[in-house]
Amino acid sequence: MTRERLAGAARAALGGGRRLEAVERVAGGSRKGVYRLVMDDATTVIAYLWEESENHWPAAEGDDDLTDPLSPGHGLDLFEAAHARLDALGVRVPAIRLVDREGAHGPAGLAVVEDLPGENLERLLARDPEAAAPVVARLGEALEAMRGHRTSAYGKVALVDGGGVSRGTSCEGVVLDRALRDLAEAASRDARIARVRDRLEERLLGLAATVRPRAQYAVVHGELGPDHVLVDAAGNPVVIDVEGSMYFDVEWEHVFLRIRLHDAYRSLGVDGLDEDRLALYTLAQRLSLTAGPLRLLDGGFPDRASMAGIAEHNLRKALELLRA
Repeated sequence: MTRERLAGAARAALGGGRRLEAVERVAGGSRKGVYRLVMDDATTVIAYLWEESENHWPAAEGDDDLTDPLSPGHGLDLFEAAHARLDALGVRVPAIRLVDREGAHGPAGLAVVEDLPGENLERLLARDPEAAAPVVARLGEALEAMRGHRTSAYGKVALVDGGGVSRGTSCEGVVLDRALRDLAEAASRDARIARVRDRLEERLLGLAATVRPRAQYAVVHGELGPDHVLVDAAGNPVVIDVEGSMYFDVEWEHVFLRIRLHDAYRSLGVDGLDEDRLALYTLAQRLSLTAGPLRLLDGGFPDRASMAGIAEHNLRKALELLRA
């Protein structure tokens, strides 16, 4: 993506009379490019760019299968559908300034969105937990709005809202299938998992067998860690990286929140969560957060030390669950 094309996108998003002064890569994206565009009057916007050169993940079978709710959330169509759904529910997301799917400003899918240059919730929690508390409380309100929107079908927001049907017969079935694949992948890369693979498989199958059927699903982000929550000037949480949003069991979201927020999760807990689903999804996510980072390290992801640390931490947690 040339500077000239980004300059054209910025002008189209913001109107004429401004000149692109600088392009800054924003850290954190592993499947899309994220760039801050700085204009000569100090106005800034964020450009999201979906193209293969920006995707650090090695290709894997099923990556492009939108009927799999847990397939990677990747692409402009998924972004637009998820953004529209969350915005309609009153969840704060960065305002869209420009969408280019026709290639007017480059060969890939491109969106230009509002810039929120302050710190994210992860940094705020580390710096000042007391100041972060009202932001977490407002995030809880957003989660409640998402939990309150129910559908009779599960799957990616773009797929379900477009009338499509997801694979499988249940969320827990989809999770079990993915967890078994993650287990096999992790076992192929780490001897500690390989030694207990049969026991982990038995535990997954046993946990899945206890889950009772369900016919209603809520809106979930899927990877709602504190690094995916920005904080605007008014102290409101702003949810980003929304492409993977789906209609799914709300327990999937809460397991991820527990894993990522630690003690700060306490104020987000809700009544009525299914303990059997929580148990299955906890082990499944630990395996996913082991296998996924290990696979990402096969590619050219730049921050290798942090990704290796994520894999190691979650591998240990998965082994702890086996001993529990």
